[in-house]
Amino acid sequence: MASCAETEFIAQTAKRIGVSQEEPSATSSLYKVGNPYQINGTWYYPAIDYSYEETGIASWYGSDFHGKSTANGEKYDMNTMSAAHRTLPLPSFVRVTNLENGRSVILRVNDRGPFARGRIIDVSRRGAQLLGFEGKGTARVNVAILADESRAIAQQMQRGTVQLASADSPLSVDRLPKSSVNSESLAPPPGAKMAAERPAQKLPSASPAPPREQTPLATETLANPVVEAVATVAVAPSQIFVQAGAYSVYDNANRVAARLADVGNVGIASALVNNRDVYRVRVGPMASVEEADSTLEQVIRAGYNDARIVVVQ
Repeated sequence: MASCAETEFIAQTAKRIGVSQEEPSATSSLYKVGNPYQINGTWYYPAIDYSYEETGIASWYGSDFHGKSTANGEKYDMNTMSAAHRTLPLPSFVRVTNLENGRSVILRVNDRGPFARGRIIDVSRRGAQLLGFEGKGTARVNVAILADESRAIAQQMQRGTVQLASADSPLSVDRLPKSSVNSESLAPPPGAKMAAERPAQKLPSASPAPPREQTPLATETLANPVVEAVATVAVAPSQIFVQAGAYSVYDNANRVAARLADVGNVGIASALVNNRDVYRVRVGPMASVEEADSTLEQVIRAGYNDARIVVVQ
């Protein structure tokens, strides 16, 4: 059954044909990470990653999916601050920064996608409007998970029911785990004086103690980070490349670069990752996203199926 459910959510969240005009309605939200899944021959591996940060190309999705179910059981509303990501836990929170104009917003990830090659996140129409690329369709972005907020909502949703009704509303949990408390009598430390012991008092048997007033369950709240607001930050100039692969041996990277010489301007960028040298074979820079998409297809046809578009600052 779990496998069937996973297949169903993939079918629902892949780019579908048809337009739905129904209004989203409130549905139960589920916390999920999910199993590995395959779309168009590519495998994706959902995982908890509170250090996630990536630069790349963002796109947006709107009326074709408005009112349809998201991957964690909600209804997609293109007018809210949400997003789709291929592997992050659902839900989680990310800050998306448009590297072309410095606009930055916080979005709630509640769906899977995008499944077009060369894209790292699909934002809602409202998100694209505030980020300033609704008309253009795509943008160079930096996406970084909000670790504390994402960890908190994961813990809360696995404990009880979480309500996140709208922007600026608190995140409410209506039941919390009760901690057990043990007590024991300890001997006084050396030299300490004992207080005089009070005589025990008996309650009259004819007047039983009144019943204790029922105390409502405590409600744990934390701020909802998703608000319809735009921050403007300084951004460095960026360039678009197609990365064919990353290699730990320079000779291997050099051979790949030679094979891709006919595709375009090929270079090898070295980096230190976990105290190890990594050599990245990249084609570019590209003048536009369209050029990068075309080059990516050429690199994939050359046999490098893990090639992807990267944005370098």
